[in-house]
Amino acid sequence: MLTQDRLIQPKPELWVESPSSNQLFLKRLILVKAIVTSLWKDEARQQLQSQADQLDEQLGQLDAQVQQMVGELSQHTVQIHPEGSSIAQTQTQIQSIQTQANERKGELLEQKTQVLQQLEQIETLELGEEVEQGQVDNFFYAKQGDHLIRKMQIEVVIRDGVIEEIRGEL
Repeated sequence: MLTQDRLIQPKPELWVESPSSNQLFLKRLILVKAIVTSLWKDEARQQLQSQADQLDEQLGQLDAQVQQMVGELSQHTVQIHPEGSSIAQTQTQIQSIQTQANERKGELLEQKTQVLQQLEQIETLELGEEVEQGQVDNFFYAKQGDHLIRKMQIEVVIRDGVIEEIRGEL
């Protein structure tokens, strides 16, 4: 009689078994707060100034692209239609390009204004104050009888990148 050994397939590394069958494995967002320190302020200023510089660069590139496109369109029209039959068509294309460019420029200027406002807000923050830094995903077990709202309200407080406190019901 021949026996065949069954191959046992390994479980995926990310597979997590519930300790008991009456629990759920849920996802929540955890609020990350930072304690304002001089180092935090310096890093925030640097990051925001870098963003403002990138926006300035994008604005300059946009202006250069528009000028190049308008110049090429104008030159192309004169070379192909010297009698001026499509000048009106070219002017319409140029207006369309400029309108689109102005819309994009407005978006970039609005973003820059927001960045500059954030830079101003950093100056008003006092050392030791807590500010929202962002959110991270987290998974947790919930079972019958748990207070779901409390389990969903978790905060992590960091000081210069190091976890100082975990608040809430894990």
